[in-house]
Amino acid sequence: MKIGIDSYCYHRFFGEVYDDQEAPKKNMTMEDFLRRAKELDVDGVSLESCFFPSFDEAYLTELKGQLDEYGFDRVFAWGHPDGLERGGNPQAFEEMKKLIPCTRMIGADTMRVTGSSLMFRHEDHGPQVKALIKQFKEAVKIAEDNGVKMAVENHIDFTADEIYQILEGVDSPNFGVNFDTGNFLRLLDDPIAGMEKLAPYVFATHIKDLKIEPSANPTDWFFFAGVPVGMGLIDNQKLAEILHKNNYKGFLAVEIDHPHSDWAGFEDEAVGISVKNLRKIGDSLK
Repeated sequence: MKIGIDSYCYHRFFGEVYDDQEAPKKNMTMEDFLRRAKELDVDGVSLESCFFPSFDEAYLTELKGQLDEYGFDRVFAWGHPDGLERGGNPQAFEEMKKLIPCTRMIGADTMRVTGSSLMFRHEDHGPQVKALIKQFKEAVKIAEDNGVKMAVENHIDFTADEIYQILEGVDSPNFGVNFDTGNFLRLLDDPIAGMEKLAPYVFATHIKDLKIEPSANPTDWFFFAGVPVGMGLIDNQKLAEILHKNNYKGFLAVEIDHPHSDWAGFEDEAVGISVKNLRKIGDSLK
């Protein structure tokens, strides 16, 4: 099982600093991130489009060259922070469609997308699912023409059953799942049961581990906050085993969004530990 890192682990260093975080002393460039991923000897990277300095062909060609040089598998990740806003943002829909070809331009074949976010999770989900099926059915035709697979993430928005409903509605071999192992827990939806249902459709992953943040309110999205893989509540070993049994071909991409207070300011250390522990999980599946 291959191991990777999602660039969102370093969002603070890319300029997205949460209200309860301190700004870093030095920011990070895409080149810095790739260099660090290479130092950690991972197999792949998931690159968040929100941190791309440009989508010009020249830049994307240069980026592809760097990725090729390092030998990385790669995912082009679109949709932070709110994706298609449950089908209610036509500008976001047009942007998503426009960026589909960028996936191939960086040498990837999978594009992570998000239909919604935690901002809309308390609204009626029925109309959201219906609207997103319509939009994704249109977008996946562009993806098919470009040889791209779209992977919708459970983005603290929909349960596994609802994600499956979207998959059925879109009904395309080029439309699957970016399975986030932590985000289902944040909806109090069992990640193991979710993986049992969705594993055949998983194109990409975000591997989180979470534990309760004592300073947070239960209604805060980071009530379950990020810790290194192997130190929290998520049984990522079991989740990886289910993926392996379903012949998952992608990589296990570490993602830490809101670090637990025990790890505040220590994202890089948490990533390093996560990579080490994920590698143990991967080795156990050989």
